[in-house]
Amino acid sequence: MHAMDMLLRYRGRAVTAAEVHFIRELIASHPAESRRGLSEKLCLAWDWRQPNGALRDMVCRGLMLALWRAGHIDLPAVRQRPRNPLATRARPPLAQVDRTPINASLRELGPLTFCQVRRTAQEAAFNSLLESYHYLGYRQPVGEHLKFMVTCERGPVALFAWSSAARHLGPRDRYLGWSIEARRRNIRFLAYNTRYLVLPWVHVEHLASHLLGRMTRMLPAQWQKVYGHPVHFAETFVDPTRHRGTCYRAANWTVLGRTQGRGKDDLTHRPNRTLKEVLGLALSRDFRARLLAV
Repeated sequence: MHAMDMLLRYRGRAVTAAEVHFIRELIASHPAESRRGLSEKLCLAWDWRQPNGALRDMVCRGLMLALWRAGHIDLPAVRQRPRNPLATRARPPLAQVDRTPINASLRELGPLTFCQVRRTAQEAAFNSLLESYHYLGYRQPVGEHLKFMVTCERGPVALFAWSSAARHLGPRDRYLGWSIEARRRNIRFLAYNTRYLVLPWVHVEHLASHLLGRMTRMLPAQWQKVYGHPVHFAETFVDPTRHRGTCYRAANWTVLGRTQGRGKDDLTHRPNRTLKEVLGLALSRDFRARLLAV
């Protein structure tokens, strides 16, 4: 593709003049359709789908909005503005669990069960416990994400939250050594550990690294089960002003570097938050070959 053929690039996709012409024709042929309906029709026409087969409707809608703002297409007027549940999210009600202190060795703790609780009856308790006991609280993830609750005979002992990885992360990208095209194609094979919490009434030596090791060994198969593809690499952030990341290091995670402290929405190019350590872990032996493939 020549650079002059591209009118806009959106989330790694180059949009050509011919594609914009197709979108204009699609809009003109469905004058009564809503913006949502048009984005669904465009997804079907382009067979634009997520790895699990669902339409990339939200991404497509964002693309059409970007084209409209750039003056390339005309969109119908907005018919309704749905309530944003993330902007008005109520604090989850306090989960009713046994908070009696657990002071034991790993052996004495007994069998531990990992349960993926997203879209189950236990999800509300998961959200509530994170909100109540994690210093960052609970935030509803977007995109692909999984939630795991670890329990013993007494009840929950730990929580893991995983989501899609950031598209751009300097220390990770340099560590992997992938090209822009490889990153665009394969970013879906990375998982980001957004939250990890051993509940505060649980006092078991070596539990944190033990659970982390078990969690990452089962993560690729769990991601495959839900989303139709595995993950080959995991990443997380550690705030060195609060934590040393001891359990991650003990579970063989590698320190990849530090963030620049600017955040994804930075416009000033100056640090505006704490610099975080970036840690990563290979989830398959041939992870680099898989992630660098184009």
